[in-house]
Amino acid sequence: MSSADVIVRLLLATGLGAAIGLEREMRQKPAGLRTNMLIAVGSALFSLASIAMVHYEGTSDRIAANIVTGVGFLGGGAILRGDKGVHGMTTAATIWVNAAIGMAAGIGEFRLAVAATGITLIVLILLPPIERYFEERAGIIDVRDHTNR
Repeated sequence: MSSADVIVRLLLATGLGAAIGLEREMRQKPAGLRTNMLIAVGSALFSLASIAMVHYEGTSDRIAANIVTGVGFLGGGAILRGDKGVHGMTTAATIWVNAAIGMAAGIGEFRLAVAATGITLIVLILLPPIERYFEERAGIIDVRDHTNR
């Protein structure tokens, strides 16, 4: 793989992570622009390293498994339980899917990474108002703060 290929993959992961991070930043969520960019580029870098390990007779599957483990720790740290319920589930899920997007970019699956980013942004941007609408119609009392949704 050429240096240009590596750079393109890392830059794509960074850009897609930035798109997701910008949405999170605008909603003032804990994992914002920089965090999501770093998660995506880190996942891409580990994926690239696993591809390179094949040339040195290493096992590349361990790296992918450890990306998932590491991201699980990050996501777990984003989930908080308080008197009013559990908070941070969307942030944790965003961290998880962002790592997968970074992995896809890292292995060269550009269409997959871009499509997943688009779907993720649709879920993050369009679903909160739809969720509120159905909650209100069903008479569900929601203790969450919707000011930043």
